[in-house]
Amino acid sequence: MPEIITAVYENGVLRPLNPLSLQEHQTVQIQVLTEEPAMDAEQIIQSLVAAGLVSSPPRQEDVEPVSEEAWRELTQRLEASPGKPLSEIIIEERG
Repeated sequence: MPEIITAVYENGVLRPLNPLSLQEHQTVQIQVLTEEPAMDAEQIIQSLVAAGLVSSPPRQEDVEPVSEEAWRELTQRLEASPGKPLSEIIIEERG
């Protein structure tokens, strides 16, 4: 019966990581599928952006600063509606 096992190649020998249910001197066929090294977070993000699954976050210099007046106005509006959750206020803002 076909079985997939994981083995490590050391000193010219494949060493299974788990015991095998084989008889002594039994012949088997081996198909070698190498595992690719894990990608780091930056490579994963770049792959997702390239595939169109996510968009890259704006760079800090691309974000316009909020004026002091706009900041005060938003603070006053948030304080004026204590019963509303912030998420609801944001949704209303976005229209």
